[in-house]
Amino acid sequence: MIGVLVVDDDFMVSRIHCGFVDRIPGFHVVGTAHTGQQALDATRDLRPDLLLLDLYLPDMFGLDVVAKLRTAGHECDVLVISAAKEAEAVRGAVRHGVINYLLKPFGFDDLRQRLEQYAAQRSGMYIAEVHNQADVDRVLARASGRTSTALPKGLSAETAQLVENALRAATETLSAAECADQIGISRVSARRYLEHLHDTAKATVTLRYAVPGRPERRYRWTG
Repeated sequence: MIGVLVVDDDFMVSRIHCGFVDRIPGFHVVGTAHTGQQALDATRDLRPDLLLLDLYLPDMFGLDVVAKLRTAGHECDVLVISAAKEAEAVRGAVRHGVINYLLKPFGFDDLRQRLEQYAAQRSGMYIAEVHNQADVDRVLARASGRTSTALPKGLSAETAQLVENALRAATETLSAAECADQIGISRVSARRYLEHLHDTAKATVTLRYAVPGRPERRYRWTG
């Protein structure tokens, strides 16, 4: 579970955001704060994984909160939620390493999409081992949110769309063999397309150890 601290000076807005977060699988609210200082204190005490941070706080600007958090050694991620549309505010957020910037007002699906994207990026950063340059590139891409949508050499856009459609339609996870049977391609080809979706943070991978031999790789669409 990813622990979230909601920081907003408006108590009603804060409750709405908490309700949104608690509706998204894999996330839960660990606390709320309504000033910059409260955010600093709550981060120290609660150790959240992620801050949903408003920029307009009564005692300090939101990005100053981020700077103070980094100075204090807190490594929690920050998603800015603000009505601030100034380009300098957005550039400042990027310079401070925020994972995303969501303009108010917004709906539940807007936040859900960004949190699910963050969860996929976060899972990609915590691979157990680095075996080659591809692993390094994958971690860096997911950490920054930058993923290449260009297909690797030898993959076709038409088949890639069929694989994506099959994965989107799966109610649970999907293996390369199951995907291959559904769309009429080889298992090896299906795995190449599924691995590309994983590399571009559109799919997550879990391992199933239920059968003898090597564990089966199971894919789930994250978008």
